[in-house]
Formats: sequence, C-alpha cells, structure tokens
Amino acid sequence: MPQTLSIVPQLPQDLHVHTVFSKGDSSVAPEQTIALIAQVAHARILGISDHTDGIADNFPAYEKEVRKYGLRLGTEVDGTKWLATALAMPVDYYVYHCRDKAEEYEGAERLLATGKPVIIAHPAVFPTDLSKVPPECLVEVSNRYSWKDDWRVSLGPWVSRFRFVVSSDAHQPSWLNQTYARYVAAALGIRETLLFPES
Repeated sequence: MPQTLSIVPQLPQDLHVHTVFSKGDSSVAPEQTIALIAQVAHARILGISDHTDGIADNFPAYEKEVRKYGLRLGTEVDGTKWLATALAMPVDYYVYHCRDKAEEYEGAERLLATGKPVIIAHPAVFPTDLSKVPPECLVEVSNRYSWKDDWRVSLGPWVSRFRFVVSSDAHQPSWLNQTYARYVAAALGIRETLLFPES
C-alpha cells in the first residue's frame, strides 16, 4: 500500500467519493484514481462509491482496486433502474438516488433489507420527500450540492428523524473536502453518524 501523504487534518469520514471507474460521468477528472484518493487520505473512514452503471461491467476489477487500498466499498445506485444490479454486488454500503416515486421508496426498503447502510444521496436535488423515506436510512449532507438549496428548509425539519453522514461527493481531486457541508451540519446541529468505525 502506498504511503499516506496527508498534510491536512483528516476528516472523520467520507463515503461518497467517485473515481475514474464512474464511466460516463463527465465531471470525473482522469486524475481521480483510487490510488490518488488513498494517498491523499483526506478522511479516516474512507469509502469509494462509484456509479453502479459505471462499474457493472467491470465490478471484479473495481472491487479488487478498492480493497487493495483498504478502503470501504460502496456504489451509488441511480434509483430502481440499477437496483437489481446493485443488490447483486458484494458492497459494504449503498448511496441511493431516491426520487419522489413510490417505487424508489420501495427500492430504499429493498436495499435496507440487505442489512447494509443505505445513504440517501443529496435529497434536495431530485427532490426526495424525506417523509416517505424509511427512518433507518441515513441522509447525506453533500458538499457538492448543499449550497444550491435552502438546506434549512430541505434538511432542517428532519434532523431528529434521521441519522446523517457528511460527504464530499468528490469527482475531482480538488473536491476532496467537506467545508460547506460541515458548515451546514453544524448550523443544523447535526451530529454525524460514523459508519465502519473500526476502519
């Protein structure tokens, strides 16, 4: 395993990070490799969650590369369209796009039935009606999107219903931070839930 060269204090956790394995996502920089993320080591608990559609045809290579660096293995599931594929993958957790449709909320239930953590990705973007999301899901405070909506309205009412994670949703090396998302979490009084604390 390469030497960790982190020169900034590590974040507690980041489980929503993309790499070049997210094929077809034009916002992913070619420099955003699993090896680079492992070297930067910007979080103590670090997981890679490339898009299910990007890794479906090459999952063994993706899994091997993530595990080689001792990182947590996840996938970002784009709603029910990719649900069956994601359920067949031996990942540690799911980052889930839950649009405001009955089948998408049912999809969250199916993912939860695996016993693995299910993180509802950037709920204000789709949008997701959090009143319909199973309370066992975690809700993401995303560095990529939180500043684009009135998070006091979209997340504030749900602080006591859900557990939350803070994430970068990084697609490029310069996005490997959570500055704004942590500001939002602090302003809302959110205490982050750390998953896989033995990492």
